[in-house]
Amino acid sequence: MSQTITIRLTAELAEWLQERRRQTGLPVSRIIRYRLEQAKSETGNQRFLRHAGKISGPRDLSSRKGFAPS
Repeated sequence: MSQTITIRLTAELAEWLQERRRQTGLPVSRIIRYRLEQAKSETGNQRFLRHAGKISGPRDLSSRKGFAPS
């Protein structure tokens, strides 16, 4: 490992991390690294992106009847 970072945690996050540490027996740094690796692998896989380009209809909702500007 070559990179070190320092972050400030809310009391709630710090408590959650300590609870996970007690449950798993893993060091806090390993838990954080694991979660970061999970987030990295999920990048670009947001669920809503699977619908991109599949929704049809008017480009501008104001062109629909009842939505025209008054």
